[in-house]
Amino acid sequence: RKNTKRIPSFRKLLRTSQIKLDNKLKNKQYKQKSTIKKYRKEQKKLREAVRDAISRKPFPLEECKKKQVARKWEEKEEEDALPLDMMDEDDLKLMEDLAQKASFLTRDISSNEPVHIKKRKRESVIEKYEKVPRRLQIEPEKELIHLLPIKDKSGIIPQAVEKPVLSVACDEEEDAEDMEEEEDFNEELLPVLTPEEMAAQRRQKLQERKTHIAALASAILSEPDSNIKKLKELRAMLMEQDPNVAVIVRKLVMVSLMEIFKDIVPSYKIRPLTETEKATKVKKETQKLREFEEGLVSQYKFYLGDLEQTIKDWKQRKMKKSNVISLKAYKGLAEVAVKCLCELLVALPHFNFHNNIIVLIVPLMNDPSKMISGLCVEAVQKLFKQDKLGYASLGVAKVISGLVRSRNYDVRPEVLKAFLHLRIKEVELRKDSEDIAPKKRFMTCKEKRKNLSRMQRKWKKAEEKLERELLEAEASESKEKKLKLHTETLNIVFVTYFRILKKAQKSPLLPAVLEGLARFAHLINVEFFDDLLIVLHSLIASGDLSYRENLHCILSAFHILSGQGDVLNIDPMKFYTHLYKTLFSLHAGATNEDIGIVLQCLDVMFTRRRKQVSQQRALAFLKRLSILALHVLPNSSVGILATNRVFMQTFPRMDLLLDNESQGSGVYLPELDEPEHCNAQNTALWELHLLQRHYHPIVQKFASHLLAGAPTEGSGTLPLDLSQRSATELFETYCTKEMTFNPPVASVTPRRKDTFLQMDSFVDEELNKQLQQRISETVTHKPLDFVKHLKESSLA
Repeated sequence: RKNTKRIPSFRKLLRTSQIKLDNKLKNKQYKQKSTIKKYRKEQKKLREAVRDAISRKPFPLEECKKKQVARKWEEKEEEDALPLDMMDEDDLKLMEDLAQKASFLTRDISSNEPVHIKKRKRESVIEKYEKVPRRLQIEPEKELIHLLPIKDKSGIIPQAVEKPVLSVACDEEEDAEDMEEEEDFNEELLPVLTPEEMAAQRRQKLQERKTHIAALASAILSEPDSNIKKLKELRAMLMEQDPNVAVIVRKLVMVSLMEIFKDIVPSYKIRPLTETEKATKVKKETQKLREFEEGLVSQYKFYLGDLEQTIKDWKQRKMKKSNVISLKAYKGLAEVAVKCLCELLVALPHFNFHNNIIVLIVPLMNDPSKMISGLCVEAVQKLFKQDKLGYASLGVAKVISGLVRSRNYDVRPEVLKAFLHLRIKEVELRKDSEDIAPKKRFMTCKEKRKNLSRMQRKWKKAEEKLERELLEAEASESKEKKLKLHTETLNIVFVTYFRILKKAQKSPLLPAVLEGLARFAHLINVEFFDDLLIVLHSLIASGDLSYRENLHCILSAFHILSGQGDVLNIDPMKFYTHLYKTLFSLHAGATNEDIGIVLQCLDVMFTRRRKQVSQQRALAFLKRLSILALHVLPNSSVGILATNRVFMQTFPRMDLLLDNESQGSGVYLPELDEPEHCNAQNTALWELHLLQRHYHPIVQKFASHLLAGAPTEGSGTLPLDLSQRSATELFETYCTKEMTFNPPVASVTPRRKDTFLQMDSFVDEELNKQLQQRISETVTHKPLDFVKHLKESSLA
C-alpha cells in the first residue's frame, strides 16, 4: 500500500521550525525566570532563619522531653505495677534485666519517648539548632466585614469576610536589601552638580534631541519611500524617559510627526490588500509602493493611538509607573495632542482613520477647559467651511447629534452653533446644467452585435472598461451624490433641533437652535411648517424667552414663510406684533449688536413680502423705527435709516409722515403694541430733524435724504456707495467695535498749526530778552552778589 501522506513543503517546514524555535526560546526564558524566583525565595527563607537565630538563644529540648517522659513513665509504673510480694526474687531480677534490654516490641507506643535515646546523647550543634522551636509570629487581629445574613431552615446564619491586609512590609524589606548595594554604588559614582551645571546639561541634552528629531524628519521628507521605517524611530521618542527634557521632547515629536504626515500622506485613501492581491507577483516599484503605504498607515494609526492615550491619561488624572512627567505637565501635553488632532482633522479629511479623529474631537468640544473646547470648535467650523463633498460634514453631524442626545441636552451652545458653518445652500440643492445634461451612455450588447464586427466589439469592450476605471479613479463627485449627502446631513441637524424644541425648551441650547432654524428654515420640508410655526408662536407667547431669542423665533418663522411656505395660507400678523413689541427693548448698550437681527427680520417681513403688508402696518413700523434711531449707536442709526429709505421707496403714500397735517380720525398712540390700530398716519417724522443735527456725518446725510422724500434722482439723492449697499452691510461697515470713530475724524488744519508755532516762538523771544537784561544789570555787581542774583533768577 502506498503512503498517501503528503510531504510538507520547504516553506511549511521552515515556518514550523521557526515556531518551534520561538516556543523553545519562550520555555527557556520561563524556566530561567522560575529558577530565579525559587532562588530568591530560598535566600529570603535563609535570611529569616539567620535573623531568628540571632534574636533568640537555642535551649536544649531533650532535657524537657526527658523529664516529661520520665514523669509519665513513673505514673504508668505506679498504675500498672504488680505487687512485688507475689513475685520470687529470681523472677524480679529477670524482669529488671529485660527492662534494661527493651526493644521496639517492649516499647510503649503511646509514649512520646524517642526510640534510641541513649544513642543520641552526642548530637551535632546543627541538629540541636533544628530542634529549637520556631518563633511564633503573633498575627494582628483581622478586621471583619459583616455581610448580609443568609436565612436557612435552621434560622438566620450571619456572614462575615476578613478585610484583606496588604503585606507591603516584606516586599519593601526585600527590595531595600536588594537595592542597598546598587544605591551605595550609584551614590559613589554620581557627582553633585550645581544649578548652573544642571541647566547647562539640560540645554545640551535638549539640543541633542532637537538635532536628532530634525535629522529624522528631514530624512523622511526627502525620501519617504525608502525612509518610512524612520517614522517608527521618531515615534519611539514619544516615550522619552529623561525627566529633565521629557515634556519638551514629547511636544516637539508630536508636532514634527503631525507636519510630516501632512506632507507625505497621499491624496487618496489607502485600502488594505486582499489575499489574492497579496499572492500575485508584482513589479519592484509596485511592491515598494505597497510597503510604503502599509508602513505609512500603520505608523499613522499608532501615532493617533499615542495622541489619544495622552488625552485619556490627562482626563483620567493617571500617572505612569515611571513618574517621568507630573500631572501639571500632562495638561500641556494634552493641549498639544489636541492641537495636532485638530490640524489633522482639517488637513486630511480624505485619509484613513478620519472618522476616528472625529470621534475624539467632537466630545472635546464640550470640555470644561475653554482652551481645548475652543480649539475643537474652531477645527470643526473650519472643516464645515472647506468640506465641498459632504462626507466629513455628515460624519461630524452624526457624532454631534449622538453627543447631544447622550448628554441629555447638557452641552455647550457652541457645539450646536458649529452647524451654522455648514456649506449647504439653496444653490447647491438646485439642479445645474451639468446635471440636466445627459450622461455618457455605453452601447448595449444588441447594439454592438448589430453595428460592430467581432474585432471591433473586442476593442470596444476594452475601451469601455478603461473608461469606467478612469471614471472611478476621478475624485470629482457628481451633483446627485453631493445632494444626497447634504440632504442626509440636514436631516440629522433638523432632528437634533426638533428634539430640543420638544424636550428641552428651557435649555440654554434654545438660542442656538432658533438661530440654526433661521439659517436653514428655507430648506425644511413643507410637512413640518404648520407644527413648527405653532411651536415658535407658543415659545414667544410663553414669555420665557429673551428679546434675542424672540428675534430668532420671528426670523425663523419668516424664513419658513418666504421660501416654500408661500404656498401656505397663513397670516403671520402675530409675528409682526411680536417684533413691534420687541423694538423698544433695544438701546445703545449691550443690545446694540442685535440690531443686525432686526434688520434681517425687517428685510424678510417687508421687502420680500411687500404685497402682503398693509399701509397701516408699514406706517407704524416706519414711525417706531425712527424713534428707535434716536436711542442707538451711529452704525445702528445708519442701518435703521437705510431700512426707512426702502420703506419710503417700496410702499406708496409714506410721505404722509413728512406732512404736519393729520390724515383721518384719531390720535397717534405710541405706547400701543398693535401696529394696525396705533393711528400712525396722524403723526409726523419729527425725529428726522434731530437726526439731521447728529454728530455722525452719514446719519446726517440719510436724515436729509429722507426729509427730501428719499428721491432716486435730483439734488437730495445719496452717493452711490451708500445707496447701493443694504442696511445690514451699512450696519457692519460703520461698526465702532474697535473704539474708533468711523469714518475717521479729519486732522487739524495747517493754519491752526502755524498759529501755534508762531505763539511758541514769540514766548521764547520774550524770555530771552528778559534774561539778557538781568545779566547786563548784574555785571557791575560783586562776584558773590552776581552768583546770588543768578541763583535767584534761576529759581524764579
